[in-house]
Amino acid sequence: MHNYQVDLTFTQDRKGTLSSPVLTQSVEVATPPEFPKGMPGIWSPEHLFVAAISSCLMTTFLAVSENSKLPFVSFNCEAIGKLDKVDGKFMMTEVTLKPTLVIEQAEQYDRAKRILEMSEKACLISNSVKSIIIFEPTIKTQ
Repeated sequence: MHNYQVDLTFTQDRKGTLSSPVLTQSVEVATPPEFPKGMPGIWSPEHLFVAAISSCLMTTFLAVSENSKLPFVSFNCEAIGKLDKVDGKFMMTEVTLKPTLVIEQAEQYDRAKRILEMSEKACLISNSVKSIIIFEPTIKTQ
C-alpha cells in the first residue's frame, strides 16, 4: 500500500494552492471560467483530473515499454475530458486519450500497438474512475 498526501490552502477568490510535503513545487488551482466566478489561466480540478489520467497512461507506457524493450523516439498524449450533468450532478462522463507514439522501425508497429493497449488497460488512474475512457492511439515511424 502507498499513500500520497496533497495539501490545499485557500488563497483568495476561487483560488488555492496545492502542495505536498514530499514535493518542492506547488500548483495554483481555481474554479474554471465556465463556472460562476471562475478564473481563466489557472489549472482547475477538471484539468487535473484529465491530467492524472493522461500522465498515468504515460508513466504506465514508459514502464511497460521498458520491460518489453520497445525502443521509441517519442510519446505524447492529447487528452480531452467531457464534463456533463448526469442525474442533476456534474461529472466527467468520458475522457478521450489520443497518444501519439513515434517508433524507429515500421516492423515494430504491431508490437507497439499491443504495448500501448496493455498500458491503457493497466493504468491505475483510468481503472479508478467512473468515466468512460476512449482510447485513440496513433503510431508513426520516424
